[in-house]
Amino acid sequence: MTSTDLQAVLPELLLAVYAMIALIGAVYTGKDKLTGTLTWLTAGVMGALALWIGLANTATPGAAFGGMFLDDGYARFAKIAILIAAGAVLLAGEAVLARRGMARFEYPILVALATVGMMVMVSAGDLMLLYMGLELQSLSLYVIAAMNRDSVKSSEAGLKYFVLGALSSGLLLYGASLVYGYAGTTLFSGIIAAATDGHVGLGLLFGLVFVISALAFKVSAVPFHMWTPDVYEGAPTPVAAFFATAPKLAAMVLFARVLFDAFGAAVADWQQVLVLISLGSMFLGAVAAIAQTDFKRLMAYSSIGHMGFALMGLAAGDAYGVQAMLVYMAIYLTMNVGTFAFIMSMERDGKHVVDIRSLNQYAKAEPVKAAAMLVLLFSLAGVPPLVGFFGKLYVLNAAVQADLMWLAVAGVIASVIGAFYYLRIVYYMYFGESETTIETPMSPAAWVMLVGSATAMVLGVVNLFGVESAAAAAALILVN
Repeated sequence: MTSTDLQAVLPELLLAVYAMIALIGAVYTGKDKLTGTLTWLTAGVMGALALWIGLANTATPGAAFGGMFLDDGYARFAKIAILIAAGAVLLAGEAVLARRGMARFEYPILVALATVGMMVMVSAGDLMLLYMGLELQSLSLYVIAAMNRDSVKSSEAGLKYFVLGALSSGLLLYGASLVYGYAGTTLFSGIIAAATDGHVGLGLLFGLVFVISALAFKVSAVPFHMWTPDVYEGAPTPVAAFFATAPKLAAMVLFARVLFDAFGAAVADWQQVLVLISLGSMFLGAVAAIAQTDFKRLMAYSSIGHMGFALMGLAAGDAYGVQAMLVYMAIYLTMNVGTFAFIMSMERDGKHVVDIRSLNQYAKAEPVKAAAMLVLLFSLAGVPPLVGFFGKLYVLNAAVQADLMWLAVAGVIASVIGAFYYLRIVYYMYFGESETTIETPMSPAAWVMLVGSATAMVLGVVNLFGVESAAAAAALILVN
């Protein structure tokens, strides 16, 4: 390992070393008694790393370990968002886990290790490193999905995710083996070089299809979405919040990295696949969520639909499409952090409730929280002039510019259908039948996440807090 290699992987190395030291410290100093302190410390380390990466010199991107690890502006953009989202979810859920007797010292440590895996994923320049990062993330997520040992649903969620995750890993490895067999290398730079002679071999295309299938599982896109509703419902709500945020961004960023860095010469081929996945995800997410009354299952189908919109931007096959996808995912993360901060807090008689009908007349008891949720739900639905509307406008515009007008029209239709189940929650909060109102006790951190994300959806219409220009610069680095 050279000094250049070490400098490139230093953020990941520091977070991994911190996780191992924290694990040893927690085991020898009281275990679960330190969970709260460990959670805040982990979030602080993630915030510090995000600040460090943001302030680092981005003018000299480079490759480490012979091109296997890519330290460029595209990866840095994703790492900052991943670290911030992971830290925010940890802080929002800390008091909830403690109040419900589910505080485990392993939780923040596993989240930190999953975050290391995500950071490796977005910097992967080689199929083997991609697999290592993906598995580090997945193995951590398998465990925290089944973290509530007293819940049959939590154990079921962990088992389902593990079994289906193993299937997706098998698809990825098989696709990688096909690609290696026909390209002679697992480096993205070598794969694209093997496909730039004007002809992409059939073997490479088959390998690409398998890789896309595996990555579609990670972003819960149709037809590889089947795990999402059950895992969201069964996992503890803070864990479901984590599933819905940072891992989705990491997988989507990795998706774009593989398609453009390794298969940029086959845009016309993979574009057709992404269009079908995007179309199916948008409509399944819009239609299936209508029948849901469980808030977490509803958000699971919502995430499937939103991944469809993000894939629409990616399907454009150009730098503007990647920019639109990055902007959309940044907005999606912000909305979900606030929404899940609210879902975590829903209680009645000290027990967690997730039925959206329990929100009847909630606005009378908690007008500020209800107003924040109204803003977030409207933004999720894409109602102008909130920031969520501009996220959808970006990906629709990318589709139109790529001569995918019919896909953009389909996206508008799916968005209108999906607005129903978001607005139904607003109806319950403000106009529902009067009954016993639920309680929503929130820690200061969770309250800040809820109100802060709602405020961002309103004030962000000015300049998207600079995310637009940062996403444009990151997209140009990837595509050019």
